[in-house]
Amino acid sequence: MTGRGNSRLSRRAFLASAAAAATVPVTAMAAGATSRRRPVTSAPLPDGFAPEGIAVDRRGIAYCGNRLTGAVYRIDLTTGTGSILAKSVGAPCAGLKVGPRGRLYVAGDRAGDARIIDTASGDLLATYGLVPPSAAGLVNDVVITPTAAYFTDSARAALYALPIPPDGSLPGQGQVTVLPLTGLPITPGTINLNGIVSTPDGRALIVAHSAEGTLYRVDPAAGTATLVDLGGGRLGVGDGMLRQGATLFVVLPVTNEIAVLALDRKGRVGRIIARLTDPAFDIPTTVAAFGGRLYLPNARFDVPVTETTPYDVVSVSVTTPV
Repeated sequence: MTGRGNSRLSRRAFLASAAAAATVPVTAMAAGATSRRRPVTSAPLPDGFAPEGIAVDRRGIAYCGNRLTGAVYRIDLTTGTGSILAKSVGAPCAGLKVGPRGRLYVAGDRAGDARIIDTASGDLLATYGLVPPSAAGLVNDVVITPTAAYFTDSARAALYALPIPPDGSLPGQGQVTVLPLTGLPITPGTINLNGIVSTPDGRALIVAHSAEGTLYRVDPAAGTATLVDLGGGRLGVGDGMLRQGATLFVVLPVTNEIAVLALDRKGRVGRIIARLTDPAFDIPTTVAAFGGRLYLPNARFDVPVTETTPYDVVSVSVTTPV
């Protein structure tokens, strides 16, 4: 996810240059799983919507954010019908996740902020500045843990933590924590840290490093980052991620794939066990799951965004290994 409209951190330019060097092989998608709710396999987004992030709640409602305007579109994955949940806020929307009490946590991309939206009403409940005023940052993606929402920054070696109070109250701006990271490189002018998940044991975080094509395990208490051992396997340019148990799904926009990895409990070691793809993939960026399917918005970074540019959400059927 990230930084269109920013000449130093252009997602389109970054993916184009990565595609020129990409050699990752494409393989057939995994066998399907069934769902009693019979989810749709694809759904249209409004023309010109320019999606990037996707999140799905327990009811099967998907939320897609507009990377240019910050609007949020919701889709019922059991019917394929959709409508605007939140109107434009005039600032980008990158990764997003549904948290407790039906609240949608949104990474603000080059706006450098985080937003919380009520998924029932579409109301903007709160906005938090994450990037320090003196820094150039790009808030890219978010993961929800039992105690906090953690946001990545594609321009800085840092994470941002926003606490989730158990009483349902909204935290204040003063409760935002900047977590400097050590042990990983940051290359100016490109996309560094991207997607983020928690480890299977819940004690640490895993971030995708797009510029390196690697994964890092981050200790959120100390801020130390260490490479995830992939046993010599080459991941590729990772974007959004989803973890289900010990299985990690990493979206690879450059090659129109999802890499499937088996992790150890601590998230220190991973093994690439499959690569999923589909002819409908058109530079997907992020991934969410419902009813035995993985759903991805096609960002289509290689085409201009116009009022008539078509966009959609597509999916693959997958059986998650135990």
